[in-house]
Formats: sequence, structure tokens, C-alpha cells
Amino acid sequence: MSKDNKKSHKKWLPLEANPDVMTEYIMKLGGPPVQCVDVLTTEDWALDMVPKPVYGLILLFPIKDTTEKHREEEAARVKANGQTVSPKVYFTKQTVGNACGTVGILHTVLNIRDKQPLGAEGFFNKFLTKTMPLSPDQRAEALEEDDEIEEAHTEVEQQGQSRVPTRDAQVETHFAALIEMDGCLYELDGRKEFPINHGPSSPGTFLKDAVRVAGQFMARDPGELRFSMIAVCKAVE
Repeated sequence: MSKDNKKSHKKWLPLEANPDVMTEYIMKLGGPPVQCVDVLTTEDWALDMVPKPVYGLILLFPIKDTTEKHREEEAARVKANGQTVSPKVYFTKQTVGNACGTVGILHTVLNIRDKQPLGAEGFFNKFLTKTMPLSPDQRAEALEEDDEIEEAHTEVEQQGQSRVPTRDAQVETHFAALIEMDGCLYELDGRKEFPINHGPSSPGTFLKDAVRVAGQFMARDPGELRFSMIAVCKAVE
């Protein structure tokens, strides 16, 4: 959260990696009927406990030298070799400090619109309609200028069980989203230049595929404990 793509004058308090807080946040913004659930480990027994269907996975991970080195190498590799990205994938940069939790939620909700249609009058649908024609940088500017989402963030940013840091505190963890679109698994991170295509996936295999990618993050930093996985699932009726 602390090392954003482009610095802005605006900085929020970071969201806690708390499924209840994230579910409430989505509902405040008129989101679709989803719930956020902890994924305890990458093992099969933990995946079996997650309600199905699963639409997205929000990953919290530490930003360290290994993370930055991988990000640079990955960007160079994609630029050299190219990749396929569905035109339906919604991707935005992040310019507001500590807004990576909000950007992760936005990336998830806006990219599951074919699986869980957005309410016509809710924030998500209105923001999608306004910003879909824009570039990722322009979308970030629109997010920074939007009062509705900032107010909703302010209402939930001090909820949760962890001690809330000050607005100027250095926060060394970051959220990214994993979603399935048109048969591929995408990583969406507002600090990166573009979405990352992680290969084939499907609605039925998405959770296992996404957790495999999350496991790659963990393998690059063995011994580090500051990882969390939150699945975005269909709400239980």
C-alpha cells in the first residue's frame, strides 16, 4: 500500500483484511449479493470449506525487495513476449495512498459483472458506466475524485480487530485481486502497468487456480507470515 504507482496528495487509512468489513463495504456501495470469506490455507480441505461459487480472490501480501524484483522482471517479460488480455477486463491504476483494498474490491466486483450483475443504481454500476471508456490512468483519477467511494471507505476504514495505523504510517502490505474472465485467470494490481494473465481457468476451477497463483507469491518469500486470502463468493440466502 505504501509504494503506489503514482503519488497523489490524497491518502486514506488502509482497510483491514477482514471479510466482514469488506462485505459491508461492498454492500454500502450497492454491490451485488456477495460475501467475503477467509481462505485459511492453500490446502484442499480449506478450499472445500469456502462457499461456492467463488467469483474472486483478494490477496494481501507484504511489499519487500523480492516483491519489487519480481514485479520488474514480470513487467519486462510481458513487454518482451506480449500477452492476451480480454477487452472485457476492467483494470485501473492506483494513485490514492493506502487505497489498494478499495482498488482490489473494485477490480473484483467490476469484473464479475457477467456472473453477478451490478445493481443499476449502485456505485459500482455508475462508476463502471462512467469509466469503462477511459484509460487505467484516467480511471484512477476518476476514483480519486469520487466522493461517494471515499465516504464509504471512511465509514469502514476503522472497523475490524486490528489496531488502526495513522494516515501517515508506512504500510508495507498490499492488496491485489484475482479474477476469471473469458477462460483466463487475471491478476489485477493497481501498482502494476497492466493486468497479468496467469493462464487458463474457468468458473469451476477458479478458486484452485487462484490459490495456486497466491501460493507463488508465498513461495517467493518463504517464512513470511503476512499473507491473507479472501474469497468473494455468492451470498448465502
